Amino acid sequence: MSRIGYKKIEVPENVTVERQDDVVTVKGPKGELSATFAPDVTMNVEGNVITFEPTGKYVNRMRALHGTQRANLANMIEGVNNGFQKTMKLVGVGYRTQLKGSTLILNVGYSNPVEVPVPEDLDVKVPDNTTIEIAGMNKQHVGDFADRVRSVRSPEPYKGKGIRYENERIVLREGKTGK
Repeated sequence: MSRIGYKKIEVPENVTVERQDDVVTVKGPKGELSATFAPDVTMNVEGNVITFEPTGKYVNRMRALHGTQRANLANMIEGVNNGFQKTMKLVGVGYRTQLKGSTLILNVGYSNPVEVPVPEDLDVKVPDNTTIEIAGMNKQHVGDFADRVRSVRSPEPYKGKGIRYENERIVLREGKTGK
């Protein structure tokens, strides 16, 4: 059984957490995030420390929500305070990218460039033509957009060409060789 739900969350001084009924709002230097939390888990705020406790009988639904809600709130606090970032690399001959307005254009070996619209809540930068930096407050939105970009051309297992995360390790397979 996971013990994540019982960990305490330390709230930084420049972040405020408010709960009204089932809606939790977190405000910080980078902005504001809101989420709806289930009432099956009690959120206790004592000074700058937040703890979660299950209410009633500890059944499977409550056990799952206990750790999930704690992790979601911790990510919201981290996001409004520091934000999240993912860096991606394009590996392959002729693979390149550029940013035009709010559209990311990828040339990754297809006959036509692939255009991916950038969501408004994310900040996407292209420091050079083979690097993409995705930043934002919401961890889920950053990860979803990075996955959408990666799925345009996932790294293939023989030469390793494709779009990958910066520190991702691709295990290369041995191809067919005539002996």
